[in-house]
Amino acid sequence: MTSTTQTCDPDPRRWRILGLVGVAQLMLILDVTVVAIALPHMGADLGLARETLTWVVSGYTLTFGGLLLLGGRAADLFGARRLVLLGLLLFTAASLVAGLAESGPVLLGARVAQGLSAAMLSPAALSLVVTTFEGEERNRALGTWSALGGSGAALGVLLGGALTAGPGWPWVFFVNAPVGLVLIVALMSQLPKQPRPATTSRLDVPGAVLVTAATGTLTYALIQAGDDGWVTIASAVLFAVAAVLYALFVARQRLAASPLMDVRLLIRRPVAAGTLLILVATALMITVFFLGTFYLQNGHGYGALVTGLLFLPVALATMVGANAVGRFMGAVGPRLLGFLGLLVAGAGMAASALWDSIAALVIGVAVAGAGTGVVFVVASATALGQIEPHEAGLASGIVSTFHEFGATLGAAVVSSVAATSIQGTDTNGFSRGFATGAIVAVAAAVLALAVTPNPRAE
Repeated sequence: MTSTTQTCDPDPRRWRILGLVGVAQLMLILDVTVVAIALPHMGADLGLARETLTWVVSGYTLTFGGLLLLGGRAADLFGARRLVLLGLLLFTAASLVAGLAESGPVLLGARVAQGLSAAMLSPAALSLVVTTFEGEERNRALGTWSALGGSGAALGVLLGGALTAGPGWPWVFFVNAPVGLVLIVALMSQLPKQPRPATTSRLDVPGAVLVTAATGTLTYALIQAGDDGWVTIASAVLFAVAAVLYALFVARQRLAASPLMDVRLLIRRPVAAGTLLILVATALMITVFFLGTFYLQNGHGYGALVTGLLFLPVALATMVGANAVGRFMGAVGPRLLGFLGLLVAGAGMAASALWDSIAALVIGVAVAGAGTGVVFVVASATALGQIEPHEAGLASGIVSTFHEFGATLGAAVVSSVAATSIQGTDTNGFSRGFATGAIVAVAAAVLALAVTPNPRAE
């Protein structure tokens, strides 16, 4: 072990590389919440209904999450450097189209294209982080990466408020263009050249189609339940179709010559626990922002800028939670930290549900942000901490997939639970939405306590 460490000197550019790919990942995360704050204005300008506005968020995260496994596999097959640069270029172009959109279909098409390019970029960028760093430095790098994901989502609401109130909602997309171009130039000079891996494996496109179709069907069922009801024949059929498609995906992975993912990797206890935590944490995060923006703008008449400023405590609390957890991970262990983080998030959600006031909302979602910030770091460290280098792209794709599916399903569920409030009929739906988040957080906390491994004991 000592001789290997001496002969494999760390790349002196590793922290610069982390900074650059971290900004790229931050741009992808921001594109969920920076858009959430602008949804009421998009709906008013383009004449979009609740279902379409939900798909503006879920269409991006669904495509992003559904193709992430394919992107992670592509990073292993063709090289992470190539996928990062190509993904950045396509994401920049799709952002320009979204900003120029003058109709719902064009906007949704651009959001799908953004999700496609993000699916290339995100797992390849995380794969670079995992393979560039080793040992304790890898844990520090993953902590920084996770903090970007949690705090960046909250900061996106603040940025979205400023851009929507200033030059207008199209600028939540236009701002990606100069940042993307600068990152492409910088990464071309900093990332070391990578030879194309010598492999005859192929990409499992049918597998990617199956898992995306399954989650898309489930998302559609959840969104439609807000209008048609949860206990209907149509909902039952859609849920059944989603289950069948997921089963076909698993069968495909067992039979394919070059499967999209190794199912055995997903059932490893650390990976399974980490993906559960990342799914729930992201669903709770999107619940806060999706409900909060409609509550403040439609329910209380606040402008986009004031709404963004009111979410500033969420950004700060999320960063504090994500950064503080790294100091206690070794002493306390991920199991207890994940359990406590989810309980704190649930308590914040409950406060927002029980008291209908601006102060209760701001304090409650800030507390929830601190809890989810803890869970994001615990999830990434648990799922990726013991991954071998040759599995880095695939494991990163799995973790990122569940992150985006969490956002997709979270937006769909709360959109339906709070449908009457989002449409302006009453305000009771907001309380129901936050109460649903609190119940999910507490249930997930109990489950996490049971399934999260304890490295010290093992």
